Amino acid sequence: MDSLVLCLFVILLVASAGDTSAAEDVPWSQNYVILYGQEHIQLLNQEKECQISIDQISGSGFRSLKTFNSGFFGIRMKLPNKDTTGIITTFYLRSHTENHDELDFEFLGTNETQPYLLHTNVFTNGKGDREERIALWFDPTEDFHDYQLLWNQHQVVWFVDGTPIRVFKNNANIGVGYPVQAMQIEATIWSGSWAGEPNWSQAPFQAHYQRFEIDGCSAQNNTIASSECNSPTFSWNGEKYWNLDSQQQRAYGNVRQKYLVYDYCSVGSKPPPECQNNQLNYP
Repeated sequence: MDSLVLCLFVILLVASAGDTSAAEDVPWSQNYVILYGQEHIQLLNQEKECQISIDQISGSGFRSLKTFNSGFFGIRMKLPNKDTTGIITTFYLRSHTENHDELDFEFLGTNETQPYLLHTNVFTNGKGDREERIALWFDPTEDFHDYQLLWNQHQVVWFVDGTPIRVFKNNANIGVGYPVQAMQIEATIWSGSWAGEPNWSQAPFQAHYQRFEIDGCSAQNNTIASSECNSPTFSWNGEKYWNLDSQQQRAYGNVRQKYLVYDYCSVGSKPPPECQNNQLNYP
């Protein structure tokens, strides 16, 4: 594939991911507020960039002002460099209910022998244990990259730079839970002992975020998705976004064949019932 063809292919992939690829560049405070760790958060470039950091005293994070019932949620991130063993950098949706729904991008820290791994998970009605991990095909500390979540009543899709890396279909018809609760957008940096012991001599660890426009249906309540938020008047609910198209399927298959390093569907003798439907989205 020559350079021109490759360039056109990448442009088409990004364009097919959704409306957030051309999101308006708005100030952070238009849509977000501090979640915790105020002293570890800085707004830069007239609020067009947000830096969150962690040291031995505290981590930090921010959240959306509103909750949402559907949408195409995107943000640009540049991850911390240095030895980031045990440092988790995130972008996710979460409901604040006892039995919560959640859709995760979690980046597990790196060192000289371990590249950054992207950990994704799905919680529905408080049930998780649907982890997948991919090895990123680029260095996420060198520049900003686009991370997006499509969420409608048909599917959830995780995108990295316009390429789908995970699909979770609505399989409620076979008894599989599906996220329907209103969720906030959150972005945090924290340490997890399960991911390794941080080298605090390298602190502070700093993550940078850009692109704070939100393309989502604002929730009218904090429980179940409303019929209004499932309306086809929102682009992300249109038939185009019910399934991956053929080009996305090829890209999805390529990522999973080359970069998938852990899949909960491959653990145990009997995969959960949703696994077959979720994995048959590529040739």
